[in-house]
Amino acid sequence: MKTLTPAARRVLDVAGELFYANGIHAVGVDTIAAAAGVTKKTLYDRFGSKDALVAEYLTERDERWRAHVRAVVARSPRAGALRRPLLVFDALEEWMAKENSRGCGFVNAHAELPDSDHPGRRAIQAQKEWLLGYFRELVADLRNPARLAESLLILLEGATVVESLQVTPSAVATAKRLAKQLLEGAA
Repeated sequence: MKTLTPAARRVLDVAGELFYANGIHAVGVDTIAAAAGVTKKTLYDRFGSKDALVAEYLTERDERWRAHVRAVVARSPRAGALRRPLLVFDALEEWMAKENSRGCGFVNAHAELPDSDHPGRRAIQAQKEWLLGYFRELVADLRNPARLAESLLILLEGATVVESLQVTPSAVATAKRLAKQLLEGAA
């Protein structure tokens, strides 16, 4: 994470909370500046534009997610090739319990940012590509790792959406069970 001034840190923290809770388009810079206790000029001086602030919010959220996933996986250093990818599902369960009540912040943002040139879209793309790459890394020693990683990503992403909508409250556990079957088949 890049170093921010205290005012920029407040702006980014407040913006992140408001964007996630209310949606990007529903939150204006006036609201963010007032909630952060800064002027709009300070917000623009630190971030340049609302679009840049959105991109920074998504980038920082991605960095927190990556660190969380890695930490959960690192807690089980002796986990074998069949168990390590399942730890990502454990990480998702923990994340959703504390940080993800409205579903995936990246999917939500993607729905609000139709312009493919928006800097936030690059952050969203980078997050999903990282997750796919991380799954590839975790399943590298199994059969057909590229296809297996894609399947795991689809299961994880689908479970995130379905569980956040409360369609199936145990969607992550179900996806993890299906992932385990895929992994066993690839051993």
